[in-house]
Amino acid sequence: MLTHDKIWTAVDRLAARAGLTPSGLAKRAGLDPTTFNRSKRVTGDGRERWPSTESIAKALAATGTGVDAFVQLIEEQPRPAHTVPLLGFAQAGNGGYFDDGGYPVGNGWDEVGLPTDSDENLYALEIAGDSMRPAYRDGDVIVVSPNAPIRRGDRVVVKAKSGEVMAKELRRRTAKTIELRSLNPAHEDRVLATSEVEWIARIIWASQ
Repeated sequence: MLTHDKIWTAVDRLAARAGLTPSGLAKRAGLDPTTFNRSKRVTGDGRERWPSTESIAKALAATGTGVDAFVQLIEEQPRPAHTVPLLGFAQAGNGGYFDDGGYPVGNGWDEVGLPTDSDENLYALEIAGDSMRPAYRDGDVIVVSPNAPIRRGDRVVVKAKSGEVMAKELRRRTAKTIELRSLNPAHEDRVLATSEVEWIARIIWASQ
């Protein structure tokens, strides 16, 4: 029997297969970012709502997925999902989401499924805007490990004490400074004093 839950679960699986959140899938399909959000799955009076045929068609086209493959996602048996906390870049600059070591804490996180095993301190950030093109696009998700060792040439997320959060490539790190190369050639490279940096963590996976 086809149910609302099965259809919405298939949408979630479609997003996860593309390395996206439901909102990221909607944006890539040219839809309102909230189209597939959980709040849109019920009406104001509590009745379950179907996703529109048009929104499903656009999501399939955006991910290069055929109707037969989507039917398989509907019929697929549920599996325990490996999830990590997910936050937007803009939110990450606010207080309350990380401890002093850059580990995820507090409330307000969403979750995203990962196609890989991971440690308990991994978290994900959703890219907003085009400032990190061509490396990362709007709606892409990057997975960050505060535990992973960082070497020259690694892509990293850096949070400055000013609240700015940025994704860069580590060019050089000394006791006094951290030199960062911008992923978007239209943006300048950065050199930060170590005292200006709240934390730095390595990017270990990204949806593309």
